[in-house]
Amino acid sequence: MTIDDIKALIASDESQTLELKKSTGELKDGMHAACAFLNTEGGWLIFGITPKSLKIVGQQVTDDTQREIAEAIAGLQPAVDVRPEYIDVPERPGNKVIAMHFDGWVWGERPHTFHGRPYYKVESTTKIMPQDMYDERIRAFEPKTYSWELRQAEGVTLSDLNEKHIRGCIRLGVEGGRIPASALSAPISDTLSKWKLLKNGIPTNGAAMLFSDNVYEYDNFKIKMARFLGTDKNEFIDEMRVEGNFFDLLDAGLAFCFKHLNLSGKITNRSLQREERLEIPYKALREAIINSLCHRQWEKYNLFNSIAIYDDRVEIGNPGIFPSQITPENIKEPHDSYPYNVKMAEALYRSMWLENWGSGAKRIIEACQEQGVEEPTWRWDGGFVYVTFKRPSYKQVADSAQLSSKQDEKPLNLRPSTDQVPPNLAPSTTESTTEDSKSTTESTIETLMSSIEFTNGNTEHKIIGLLKLDGSLTIDQLYPLLKMSRKGVQKAIERLKDKGTLYREGSTKGGRWIVCQKS
Repeated sequence: MTIDDIKALIASDESQTLELKKSTGELKDGMHAACAFLNTEGGWLIFGITPKSLKIVGQQVTDDTQREIAEAIAGLQPAVDVRPEYIDVPERPGNKVIAMHFDGWVWGERPHTFHGRPYYKVESTTKIMPQDMYDERIRAFEPKTYSWELRQAEGVTLSDLNEKHIRGCIRLGVEGGRIPASALSAPISDTLSKWKLLKNGIPTNGAAMLFSDNVYEYDNFKIKMARFLGTDKNEFIDEMRVEGNFFDLLDAGLAFCFKHLNLSGKITNRSLQREERLEIPYKALREAIINSLCHRQWEKYNLFNSIAIYDDRVEIGNPGIFPSQITPENIKEPHDSYPYNVKMAEALYRSMWLENWGSGAKRIIEACQEQGVEEPTWRWDGGFVYVTFKRPSYKQVADSAQLSSKQDEKPLNLRPSTDQVPPNLAPSTTESTTEDSKSTTESTIETLMSSIEFTNGNTEHKIIGLLKLDGSLTIDQLYPLLKMSRKGVQKAIERLKDKGTLYREGSTKGGRWIVCQKS
């Protein structure tokens, strides 16, 4: 390195990657900056430059100076191999500039400390690293020691795990080619062990989060949801909290979205099936909720996942952070995956609940694009990661629905959620309109049941066809139509629920079935 190289380095003043000191009299502060470089993006530490005037003054370098520098560098842990460069200052014979370069931090490395304290860079300022950031890096460096998901669950045994959920995941994974078929007949403990969800035969915290029906030891296994009036949190018109495992919280979150978001539907002449869609795509909401549950920091026991629905937007939040390689600005670009809970993510991937790691944001955006909905945005407020979907206005939903109606489709029926429509504009529910609607539905059902596509389909296919037409049909109404036993229909519905194809919204008597994907 030459003096011209030094001049080029200092031309733009101090920054996140450049720290200037007048002399090694400030060696201790310089080592704080060196530690910060090692924990951030790397950078140059240069002695012999006055920071304010950027004047190159240099200093006398003796054997004591070099020994002091070596001792200071030894205070950095883990140890680093840094070789100071000594550059002559032509204008000041005998004086030298001392320059040291420190490489930046790489995900998975142990964070550096100087005399036991970690530092990092925020722009050109050196700061003590927050405890959360340090813990996260230690956790990434030694996941088996520090990972919350790998610790043994307290108060949870293998018998507390929901075998129905586990078997459903195994079946989906086998059908998707991600789990060997032999897992279907193997003990569930074998599969859980392969997924690293058992430790010495005891469920881990990760297993409890995914499958346990006993969540009493976990105060944070909850999701809080609210429908706010307007665009702030001053007043809400519906609020609830639900506790449970991953699948309980996912179901509750989706049900709340179906309850409070506009739903449009159409019946096509070709398939005679009713296609319904939310104003914000179901696939996008589902992916966002899955990601928020899978990647949150579950060790933060006093914080909850959340879904907040406003007049103009939906915000899905979880306690957590973005990996150092991902920011709210670049999350939409192609990137690798850095899952916070690796074993939970692996289990969900193998059972088809998650797709390729790192593709979640892409899948959410694509689902919005397919439906002509504005792309969501991501942000981090220092404690929570949020994904925000902008809600289209009621008129936009109606216009979009009408435009999507083809010539071979029957007229579209738009069902807005009741909290979205002013009382004076709410549709009337007179006896005549109810009877007309009923007769139309019955007629369409009769047409469907006589079609070749319906008569040749399997039981699950037939159930989906009927429930797409009328989600309010009960099991007692379905089994006579299908000419099957009530128990047979009930089992088929349970299989569809396990696959994530069907979901029940509302009570047993007054609710309705939601078909979550094409079948």
